[in-house]
Amino acid sequence: MEQLQSGTEESSENSQQPAPISSESYSDNLIATLPTREGWSTPLTLFKHCWLRAHVLKNFLLVQDNFKPRSDDIILATHPKCGTTWLKAIAFVITNRSRYAFADHPLLKKNPHKVVTIIEAKFISEHGGDLDYIESLPSPRLLATHLPLSLLPPTVSTVGCRIVYLCREPKDAFTSMWHFDSRIRKGDPISLEKAFTMFCEGCSSFGPFWDHYLQYWKESLARPQEVLFLKYEEIKCDPLMVVRKTASFLGFPFTKEEESAGVDKEVVRLCSFKVLSNLDTNKTGGVERAGMIFIEHSSLFRKGEVGDWANNMSNEMGEKLDMLVEEKFKGSGLKF
Repeated sequence: MEQLQSGTEESSENSQQPAPISSESYSDNLIATLPTREGWSTPLTLFKHCWLRAHVLKNFLLVQDNFKPRSDDIILATHPKCGTTWLKAIAFVITNRSRYAFADHPLLKKNPHKVVTIIEAKFISEHGGDLDYIESLPSPRLLATHLPLSLLPPTVSTVGCRIVYLCREPKDAFTSMWHFDSRIRKGDPISLEKAFTMFCEGCSSFGPFWDHYLQYWKESLARPQEVLFLKYEEIKCDPLMVVRKTASFLGFPFTKEEESAGVDKEVVRLCSFKVLSNLDTNKTGGVERAGMIFIEHSSLFRKGEVGDWANNMSNEMGEKLDMLVEEKFKGSGLKF
C-alpha cells in the first residue's frame, strides 16, 4: 500500500515517534508534541501527514493497534461531506435486504449513521470507536471510516476485505464541508475565504483532500476486485446503475427475480436524498460529539446537489481549485 506525501510538513518528532500503544496517557502525551493549528470548527492536529480533530486523533490512537480487519469485512470509506450518509444507507439496505421489509425498514426510524458504525471515533455513529462493540459484530461487518488509506491497518490490504470509496467533485466537497463546519462551530463561523485558503493548503479535517482521494484511487487500480471507487456525481446521474454495481461488488447481486420485482429500484427510492431528508428521524435530534459539539441530524442533509459550489464561490476561486486539482491529480488518471 503506497503512502503518499501530503504537501504538508510535520515536525521531526512526529515522524520519529514510536508505534502508539493503547494508553490514554500515551495518546495525550503524543498529541501534545504534534503540530496543531486552527481548524474550521475545532483545532486540527497533524499526524502522519493527515490533519485530524484532536478528539478523533485521541480515539484513533487508542484503537489503531487493536482494530483487526476480517476477510469478509465491508468498509465504506469517504472523505468528509462526500456522500457518507448516502453510501451508508445504500450499503446497509443492499446487504440487509433479506432481513428487513421496505415498509418497516430500520432506516425509516434511524439515521444511517446509527446503523453503520465508524471505526475511528464517535461521530454520529452510536458505537463509533467502540472496539468491543465492533469486535462483537457478526460477520460480515459493515463498517465506515473517514481515515485515509495510509492510516488504516496494513492488513486491510492483505486479508481480502472489501472497500467502497466514495468521493465528490472537490469544489462541491469544499462547499458542503464549509456549510457543515459553520453549523457546528462554536461562535462566529469561519469565513468562506479563510476556509478555502486552508482547503487549498491541505488543511481540513482528514485532509489534504488530494491525498485522501489519490490513495484510494490508486488502491482501486491495484486491487479492483477489493476496492470499488465511486463518485458522488455518478450516483446522482444514475443511482440504479450504482446500486446494482455496488451490490455485485459486495457479493449481494440482485437476482433476475428481484429486478423484475423492482427490489433494486426500491433500494434507490428508500436511499434517495428526498426520502431520507424528509424522515422525522433525520429532521430532529442529533448527537453530542466528544462533549464539545452537538451535531443535528438535519445538518447531514443540506442540498445534495451537483454544482452548488457556484452559488457560494467566486469564479476565481473555482478556477484556482480546478488548477490545484489538475496539478495534484496529474498523471493519476483521476479526473472530475
